[in-house]
Amino acid sequence: MKKSYCPIDTFINTIKGKRKSTIILHLSQGDKRYNELVKLIPDISERMMSKQLKELEADNLINRKVFPEVPPRVEYSLTDLGEEIHPFLKGMFKGGIIFEKMIASEEN
Repeated sequence: MKKSYCPIDTFINTIKGKRKSTIILHLSQGDKRYNELVKLIPDISERMMSKQLKELEADNLINRKVFPEVPPRVEYSLTDLGEEIHPFLKGMFKGGIIFEKMIASEEN
């Protein structure tokens, strides 16, 4: 996470990326295993999913818990910071729905 000139830019730069906000929204509904996230977000490659999860973990937005089992089981959850920004992402989600309705009405 890197501080920008404006706090809005800092926020956007931290959550921008291939489906980072979608990952956070899914994790707000409960802990998820890697394969669950892949199934929930099918339009992202596994390589990109791994990259985004690592970046979210590095930015302290998600936790990665490895269970000492064979085969290894990994679960992802939101950190306190991730929980704190969730309402803002939910608001952006609702805003996106408003824009999609506008776009759909213009297409008709």
